[in-house]
Amino acid sequence: MNKRDLSERDICTKFITPAIKQAGWDEMLQIREEVGFTKGRIIVRGKLVTRGKAKRADYVLYYKPNLPIALIEAKDNTHAVGDGIQQGLEYAETLEIPFVFASNGDGFVFHDRTGMDAVKEANLALNQFPSPADLWARYSVWKGLTVEAEQVVLQDYFDDGSGKTPRYYQVNAVNAAIQAIAKGQDRILLVMATGTGKTYTAFQIIWRLWKAGRKKRILFLADRNVLIDQTMVNDFRPFGSVMAKLSTQAKTIERADGSQADLPLALDRKRRIDPSYEVYLGLYQAITGPEERQKLFREFSPGFFDLIVIDECHRGSAAEDSAWREILEHFQAATQVGLTATPKETKYVSNIDYFGQPVFSYSLKQGIRDGFLAPYKVIKVHIDRDVEGYRPAKGTLDRDGQEVEDRIYNQKDFDRVLVLDDRTILVAKKVSEFLRESGDRFQKTIIFCVDEEHAARMRQALVNENKDLCDANPRYVMRITGSDTEGQAQLGNFIDPESRYPVLVTTSRLLSTGVDAQTCRLIVLDRPVGSMTEFKQIVGRGTRVHEDTQKFYFTIMDFRGATSHFADPDFDGEPVQIYAPGQDDPITPPDDTPATDEEGHILPPTPEPDETVVDGETPDISIPPGDTKREKVYVDGVGASIIAERVEYLDEDGKLVTESLRDFTRKALRQRFASLDVFLRRWKGTERKQAIIEELAAEGLPLAAIAEEIGKGLDPFDLICHIAFDRPPLTRQERAENVQKRDSFTKYGSQARAVLKALLAKYADEGMAGLENAEVLRIAPFTTLGTPVQLIRAFGGRPGFELAVREMQAALYQESA
Repeated sequence: MNKRDLSERDICTKFITPAIKQAGWDEMLQIREEVGFTKGRIIVRGKLVTRGKAKRADYVLYYKPNLPIALIEAKDNTHAVGDGIQQGLEYAETLEIPFVFASNGDGFVFHDRTGMDAVKEANLALNQFPSPADLWARYSVWKGLTVEAEQVVLQDYFDDGSGKTPRYYQVNAVNAAIQAIAKGQDRILLVMATGTGKTYTAFQIIWRLWKAGRKKRILFLADRNVLIDQTMVNDFRPFGSVMAKLSTQAKTIERADGSQADLPLALDRKRRIDPSYEVYLGLYQAITGPEERQKLFREFSPGFFDLIVIDECHRGSAAEDSAWREILEHFQAATQVGLTATPKETKYVSNIDYFGQPVFSYSLKQGIRDGFLAPYKVIKVHIDRDVEGYRPAKGTLDRDGQEVEDRIYNQKDFDRVLVLDDRTILVAKKVSEFLRESGDRFQKTIIFCVDEEHAARMRQALVNENKDLCDANPRYVMRITGSDTEGQAQLGNFIDPESRYPVLVTTSRLLSTGVDAQTCRLIVLDRPVGSMTEFKQIVGRGTRVHEDTQKFYFTIMDFRGATSHFADPDFDGEPVQIYAPGQDDPITPPDDTPATDEEGHILPPTPEPDETVVDGETPDISIPPGDTKREKVYVDGVGASIIAERVEYLDEDGKLVTESLRDFTRKALRQRFASLDVFLRRWKGTERKQAIIEELAAEGLPLAAIAEEIGKGLDPFDLICHIAFDRPPLTRQERAENVQKRDSFTKYGSQARAVLKALLAKYADEGMAGLENAEVLRIAPFTTLGTPVQLIRAFGGRPGFELAVREMQAALYQESA
């Protein structure tokens, strides 16, 4: 056996794995091979939807399950021992693994990312691979873990035996939180993009601390009933009988598997607390309020809870008078873990002031790049009235017969102080038109409106635009807002992937946070969104990937310019702290200190109209004497029209660009093949042409979509030459006819010539795919020419058949090569 002739997999099996096992690593519990840790980025270009290549580590070594401490990148023996070290370091940085090895089967290169050793990289023989105890000892010293802290850190994750495992970033988040708590940190902030499984992450943190006996009484807080209920029957279900909801209202909830469960309650009808439970889940609105009698949390002693986890803690937890803050300060001795997708608060408060810097962050951009979150296409629609403004003619009367104030009304005024019904009808028409053109009018859609009244008018306009589907089922379009009990009753059906109705939902703010709308494919913005916090939350309604329904991306249709936030460096950037107190300063910004923006400019003393108040009271803005605050002004007959529309896509860096599919394909191909000569050499030198097509597809560039745009009758060869290098293309039919004219098959017998002519005809109809495989002889029309064995014998055997196919391919591309 020549070692240099072995494949990479053989090197792993015969040399690397035995060396690891000899060092004391358990093959069943500690060694994992071919560990895929990303899904592969979803790439969207018009009709083109693909996944990029997933990242995969050759080996990951775990001290205990979900506690990775070492990574090995393997190469075959034609490579040097350390050739895989740079790739291994890249993967290890993502997986937060400190010890990295590379090997070609001769030995190991060992890179210590902790910086604890004097030697950063060392060469090791095969029999010198470190033992689990050795690497764990190094790890513990690096992390500063005491013996007591180790016991908590080594507590097992929950495993229900189903094979479900946390994603790599969830493991990183859980381990970071557990290690911080084990070392005594009592304020923890985790920043995770919407749709990345914050609740499941919270469950694993709570489970490990509870099982280790470190935290015995836990409170989980959220701000939506649906979040509490679904959490209890799904992610938190393993807590079973030790868990209850702080509510007086019994409820039966459907689990993810379709079964039903009754929620156990920790309150009786007189709101008396049952203190016998260990895990309590509560809606913060249900346990506090402006009146003292509503502050149920005070019924617990300040030391009752050891651990409090606050979901969506961006909703005002840093504001001194917020409901969150009141609860947190009552239980200030407890360890408090905040979960948020948007650590930056408003211009006036920041939750980082309360919790401190995040111990872990996972951004929307990273989630999209890893393929766990859906990318988005943005359609920006500009309406003439929004762009040009509207100034009523002198003496114009509104619907009530009152004169409309003579001034210029702009986009921020529409539907807030001035209503142009024609504009509302135009938006509904455009949304309905998009759904019709997509071929799927049952895409779950959320339309964000200025307020509840606007949401009601938008609902009516959508009903009229979709009369046929509303005739079939009146729940096709519904308003779901805070005051609409009928609409709220349908919220569960809207977010249920199995429920068809409702389909189009109008809302103002109810659906902007915390609602897990997995199958939402269209988000319509018909109101300004001044708060970056809320903008991220709104975008998060569409970022869930739902493979069962083939939902791999979503669309944002923007009528109000809200997507300008995408250009803001703070969108998906690192968390930003607004107020930085000194050593003796109060933790929250003083009321009398002017607020400033990121550049240090002083902001107005009250929030501007385009800002959204996420908690607390809006400062009173007095009305001049003698004036009265009017309701909205309704003006009929003004008209509205679309003056511009464009579609933008995410590029490889996560930036929005306006680019056609043809331009994108050309640029990508030119990056792959620097010149026409380079491409021709590659095409001519590759026996299996389909391999080139498959390589392009793996890199996110399948040619089917551009073929549909340019012409389905073109060969991939002609598509590439034409799109990338401006060569005039030939159709497959033309190429097949040219080969026939040259009479290239005269050297073969009649049966072999008949097979080759049939192959040419099949190529002209369907292309080259499959023709390189002798299995094609088992289907029509070849079955009429003889059995596969007989047909292959006509070429003198399989090698002769394969040679004839290669010669036919060469003849097809003869004039281009």
